Amino acid sequence: MSVFPPPRPLLLVVDDEAANLQLLRQILQDDYALLFAKDGARALALAQQERPALILLDVMMPGMSGHDACRRLKAEPLTAAIPVIFVTALGDMRDELSGFEAGAVDYITKPLSPAIVRARVRTHLSLVRIDELRETRLQIVQRLGLAAEYKDNETGLHVIRMSHYARLLGVATGMDEAAADDLLHAAPMHDVGKIGIPDRILQKPGKLDADEWAIMQTHASIGADIIGEHAPGGMLALAREIALSHHEKWDGSGYPRGLARDNIPLAGRIVAVADVFDALTSVRPYKRAWALDDAVGYLQEQKGRHFDAELVDLFVQQLPAIDAVRQRWAEKEEHHAAA
Repeated sequence: MSVFPPPRPLLLVVDDEAANLQLLRQILQDDYALLFAKDGARALALAQQERPALILLDVMMPGMSGHDACRRLKAEPLTAAIPVIFVTALGDMRDELSGFEAGAVDYITKPLSPAIVRARVRTHLSLVRIDELRETRLQIVQRLGLAAEYKDNETGLHVIRMSHYARLLGVATGMDEAAADDLLHAAPMHDVGKIGIPDRILQKPGKLDADEWAIMQTHASIGADIIGEHAPGGMLALAREIALSHHEKWDGSGYPRGLARDNIPLAGRIVAVADVFDALTSVRPYKRAWALDDAVGYLQEQKGRHFDAELVDLFVQQLPAIDAVRQRWAEKEEHHAAA
């Protein structure tokens, strides 16, 4: 069986001097597929048509300068994400600053060192790859969360709404933006363990009996098993923690481990509030949507029992932002139902 090598990344090289194009060809042709342009207008056209992985762009060109070309690339949705490295004889710090302000990721000065050119290109392509892998991982996590909701006769919008509620509440507790974003992306996995619950139980229209409820409660542990063990501090480790702890209750009466008070991880306590609030304010096959005041009243009634009282107070403080999220996604749900 023949094995084909992976396609080489495509680079667009832009310079009005043929000698510079030839030099960059010699430096890069062994490792990359190359496109060439001698002016900004041609570079813009090729970038839109071919979507190169990276652009090496001269600054001083007749007509459209490299800075202008870069700004136009960044203004177009199709080309905005393509990293641009300026290659120029302008070495003043102010020139470099102008290049970065135009949207470039790096700045290589002439005369060119082949080793430096290769290293800079390789580094920025690696960063693009890391971003792509991170985005793919997030999409997989979100889709698994949606899969669990669809199995539970939901539209899938529940996990989106409650994850945004969780993020708002996380910020209110003092989380920085990065931690709050991890919470936003991990929260949709909270009920992924429902994938392992039999449909006869998960979709039963009436109240579950004791044996059925015992089986339903296992979805928290199943979810943790599906997500698996991961290094502490990562988003998947947070998702596992949430799956395992969001049904615990402040008074210790929750499941699966009967944790109480601060022994329940903060992320689990946050998602418990966000999850219940969205369940109450959403239409379900077995109930109408509660009014906002009624749902808030329930959260306050359960302070110190089901929920961390401080988190409920913070949630109420964030209610205008919470309700804006709720209404925005309610409109999308109505559109989904009508379609």
